[in-house]
Amino acid sequence: PSSSMATLPDSLSAKFKGSFAYKTVKDRMPSILVKVIDVMARSYGKFKEDFGEEGLEDAKAVVGLLSGLRNEMQTDKPVLPLTDGRADVSLWNRYLEEVRTAQGSDPSWFTSAWLYVECYMYRRIQHALEASTVLKSYDPFRAQKEAGFLNSQSPILSLASYLQRATHDPSSLSQQDIRKLFNQLVQVNLWGNKCDLSISGGTENYQKQDPLEQLARLRHFILVDQTDQIWNRLNQPKPAKRVDLVVDNAGFELFSDLVLAELLLTAKLADVIHFHLKVMPWFVSDASRHDFMWTLDILRASNHAAMSHYGTLWHQRVKDGTWVLQEHPFWTCPHDYSRMEAVVPDLYADLATSHLVVFKGDLNYRKLTGDLKWPHTVPFRQALRGFLPSAVCTLRTLKADLVVGLEEGQAERTEREAEEGADLVVGLEEGQAERTEREAEEGADWMVTGNWAVIQYCDQL
Repeated sequence: PSSSMATLPDSLSAKFKGSFAYKTVKDRMPSILVKVIDVMARSYGKFKEDFGEEGLEDAKAVVGLLSGLRNEMQTDKPVLPLTDGRADVSLWNRYLEEVRTAQGSDPSWFTSAWLYVECYMYRRIQHALEASTVLKSYDPFRAQKEAGFLNSQSPILSLASYLQRATHDPSSLSQQDIRKLFNQLVQVNLWGNKCDLSISGGTENYQKQDPLEQLARLRHFILVDQTDQIWNRLNQPKPAKRVDLVVDNAGFELFSDLVLAELLLTAKLADVIHFHLKVMPWFVSDASRHDFMWTLDILRASNHAAMSHYGTLWHQRVKDGTWVLQEHPFWTCPHDYSRMEAVVPDLYADLATSHLVVFKGDLNYRKLTGDLKWPHTVPFRQALRGFLPSAVCTLRTLKADLVVGLEEGQAERTEREAEEGADLVVGLEEGQAERTEREAEEGADWMVTGNWAVIQYCDQL
């Protein structure tokens, strides 16, 4: 109802100078665009080789369009309607009209909601590719996503071996064994989300250490941990129990999703798993169907027994339908999830048949909560604003200055600790400590470093 809408907090936005949103629109987003332009310009020879003169002309034209986009962004030009032939054009253009009406002016990069303009940038990258003849399905982030996976081989191997050892005789596992495994794999999955390329402006961010060894040390950094409620939900008996994973990043994180999904099936906590993937290149490292299948192919071809075992098994799961891959254009739209039921009732109705929907990562969290400037103590359920197709949970490391569901005083304690202890944060990659320190001068920085995390759950009404 409109009366309660009036009481909602402001959207996070670059109009708030000095905010993380402002820094993102001013610096991080343009630098991601520059990297895309650079990748394409460096590949001119390859495009010519693969597609002839036409490929080269296409690539040059796309680079021109993206340079124009960067200029629009940096000079705070209005958001433009989309004109390519993709299925989501009317969703986007209707959204633009709604925002224009609500804002009373043309939406633009530095005046509108950060969530909207950041999504719009990635959609405009695709818009530029759609204008080409042979590059419509080109993914400028693919090489980076693949490198991220290939550079995480040792933790991937260690996790695959661990799962295989722990579950080689499923019938002998006690409830207690399964629960311990579940808790471990949920945490590995949670921290796998640190490997996000869009937050580092597209620079390498790989998982290099043994993920299981770090868990005890990282426990302290989980601000809210409702794993027990998720466990209880999964243990409710139900015929043909479906669990949905709304996937975030490719690379190590996707592998940790697959491992968790495998445990759910092996331990009979679920009968079928639905993976929701992105239908276009998105936020640098987000996983597409291509990334998903490429991951299974690489695993299957591995000369490590545990990895090839799972590569083969998981190909079979996709074939036999115990794993279902879904791509809905709504996941690459700007709408937050409270709008899903009204805008794409088909997707909402589909999720309503799931027993539990697991939302991975920061962007999903922002869309669940509307990317609003909520007080940190607002309950998670309230921040969902009615989005509850089924029981939902979120596994997220914090990379945006937004978090809900904390106790009174918890945010202040965490901020104090983060300021005192850049040295407290262990297991950082080269250069990350320096970055963390630089950012620590910004005060509320603890919410954006990926060092803190939440595991939050909301039951169906």
